Amino acid sequence: MPRNNPKVLIVATSRKTRGGITSVVKAHEQGKQWKKYHCKWIETHRDGNALRKIAYFIFSLSQYMCLLPNYDLVHIHIATTGSAKRKQVFYYLAKWMNKKVIFHFHPSNEKFLFESANQKLYRKLFSSTDLVLVLSKQWQVWIKAALGLYKNIEVLYNPCPIVDRIDTNRKNNILFAGTLIERKGYGVLLRAFASIADKYPSWKIVFAGNGEIEMAKLLADKLGIRNQIELLGWVSGNEKERQFQSASIYCLASDGEGFPMGVLDAWAYGIPCIVTPVGGIPDIVIDGKNGLLFPVGDINILSQQIEELIDNKCLREQMVIESDKYVNGEFNQDIINNKLDKIYSKVLNKC
Repeated sequence: MPRNNPKVLIVATSRKTRGGITSVVKAHEQGKQWKKYHCKWIETHRDGNALRKIAYFIFSLSQYMCLLPNYDLVHIHIATTGSAKRKQVFYYLAKWMNKKVIFHFHPSNEKFLFESANQKLYRKLFSSTDLVLVLSKQWQVWIKAALGLYKNIEVLYNPCPIVDRIDTNRKNNILFAGTLIERKGYGVLLRAFASIADKYPSWKIVFAGNGEIEMAKLLADKLGIRNQIELLGWVSGNEKERQFQSASIYCLASDGEGFPMGVLDAWAYGIPCIVTPVGGIPDIVIDGKNGLLFPVGDINILSQQIEELIDNKCLREQMVIESDKYVNGEFNQDIINNKLDKIYSKVLNKC
């Protein structure tokens, strides 16, 4: 049994690191359970060169070892293979000291789970921990198929952020928020938009993310739409809010996701979304109702859907009404944090 005032260590990337895990932990930090369980965030990884990453990791491990004896449960956030390998040391130290452990799984796609080396790694970690949290019901299915595991696997959705929505600032902007890499499909979006850009000269794509910016510029030049795109680099804070407040359409053309925070951000700001049916998205996006779905890499269908949303403001508004049912319901930040509170209680009291 845990002590009268149980404490939880959170092991995750730095609060200054770009990406979904940091956004999720920041949202959890706003919940009542954070103070109730005296949560402490151990920041294990930060963007930068190799030397900086190693130094950051060593410091976080030292801090963790000093704090661990005084905590009861360790909540470890992991992504794909490199992340899981780095976090093993935190896991085994916790188990050696008889602490409860939760793995919170934030994968980029399901494909790597079916590779033999990864199957061995994740089966070993997930089968011996107290609980694995996944981002959707589909991820439960994939873990069972790839690893043969189905016990102690629970769904905890990523929460929608709480924002002050201002619909009067909307512009003819299609927003892409994320790293510009091939997996995220920025090239697919550019090619789809290029086929209809002449019909809609007042519309543009705004790319908010770092990555292959120069390659995106070259492709836009080749497609003849350079004057209809903006490449902002990574944005945060007020600039991020400004871009989400001014967008009229959000598009994610990714070929793999866990459960994208960008979509939840867009929903929170009241932006209709066009997305691919990857990761946990098919669990909650109903095509034509609370979003539009298109097959991965299908430029023709994506261009048709962009055109449909540009031309049909009523459809855009109706999709926002439908997605708001999730924003104010199942994906509400307070509801997610209350679920996490119950999860902590259950794991801590588990014999």
